[in-house]
Amino acid sequence: MKLQSYLLHNYKNIPQINLLSPEQLEAIEVVGNVLPFKTNNYVVNELINWNNIENDPMFKLTFPQRGMLSEFNYNLMLKTLKSTSDKSEIKRVANLIRMELNPHPAGQMEHNVPEFNGEKIEGMQHKYRETVLFFPSQGQTCHAYCTFCFRWTQFVGMDELKFASKEATLLRDYVSANKEVTDILFTGGDPMIMKAKVFATYIEPLLDSDIPNLQTIRIGTKALGYFPYKFISDDDTDEMLHLFERIIKKGINLSLMAHFSHPVELETAAVQTAIKRLLDIGVQIRTQSPVLKHINDKANVWAEMWRKQVNLGCIPYYMFIPRDTGAQDYFAISLERAWKIYQKAFQRVSGVCRTVRGPSMSCTPGKVQILGVTEIQGEKVFALQMLQGRNPDWAVKPFFAEYNPQAIWLDDLKPAFGEHKFFFEDELDEMLLQEEYLQAG
Repeated sequence: MKLQSYLLHNYKNIPQINLLSPEQLEAIEVVGNVLPFKTNNYVVNELINWNNIENDPMFKLTFPQRGMLSEFNYNLMLKTLKSTSDKSEIKRVANLIRMELNPHPAGQMEHNVPEFNGEKIEGMQHKYRETVLFFPSQGQTCHAYCTFCFRWTQFVGMDELKFASKEATLLRDYVSANKEVTDILFTGGDPMIMKAKVFATYIEPLLDSDIPNLQTIRIGTKALGYFPYKFISDDDTDEMLHLFERIIKKGINLSLMAHFSHPVELETAAVQTAIKRLLDIGVQIRTQSPVLKHINDKANVWAEMWRKQVNLGCIPYYMFIPRDTGAQDYFAISLERAWKIYQKAFQRVSGVCRTVRGPSMSCTPGKVQILGVTEIQGEKVFALQMLQGRNPDWAVKPFFAEYNPQAIWLDDLKPAFGEHKFFFEDELDEMLLQEEYLQAG
């Protein structure tokens, strides 16, 4: 297929595509052959301002941009697309580039996969004591893809990099046997891409088993932002909401971990109706997003977003730092700037919005929160703490790093005050070695 015809061919039902320049079409095809691209009519028609796409946050949140690849890798992919139509060669080059982009950050493939009855459980992660992440195989796509997505490897056809599980019974047995587990987080992809009947095959074994330690079921989803009609007028909306009601009536807290990255996503009649329907049956909605250059890297945007969320009945939950994977360089801002955005936004809202925590990095040792930049004994430092840790004892224990104005991730930081290691490093190394030893058999 001729270069730049890809988008017009695959999205011919979206007339706005004709508004894109040849340069934009080229960038979408080149980057879209490396990083995943998917959109839908709701995003295109109700969220994107096509009169100002150069500056539109929702366009940049869903359509690949040239800066998401390094100049070298962009030109390599462009040259490949121009020189061959051989799909296997295009995929080979794309995979070479992908492997440079840290496809599974924080050791997800190696370090978080649990064992049960001597077997490694594919499609599950158990990093924090109380919470199990479960990747239902039918939920490993989304209504539309975020360009910052740290799970982009789920969508690019590299099966060896995917998480997925069909084993609903194994999930039930694992949670029953591990009494410290109180929460299951269904994630993906997006579990809300599934039909209610399919999602029920995972939920019903949990409900029927009366697992006393199971207190919360969470669903990580972008459906409210990208396809709220899932909860309004889809062909199985009532069936899905009834399943949610069954969970709640069983005495289990049901929390939708809703991803909203910009206030625009909260402004349509559809999303407001969907939120109301969910709240009316007792679902909690907690909101989260990374802080992203080009999208929401201004304090007033976050303050407005938190206020809108609270006014709609949602609970602001997390501000994240974009993970060290994929197009991180395009979206990343310095840790200091992220903290200043959080601080200024926090100062502009009332206490009901201040449930939000951040800025937080989900990295190998745990969820590391930036408390701020301060000066101690004449030394300028970052003050940090873990909100979650591989060892629960690490949580809410303050520690300090040398001030580095260019730092965008934990790996860019060094311990302050002449220390050679952060307090958790020796124990973390032992944990990771132990996990590698067990997996090696």
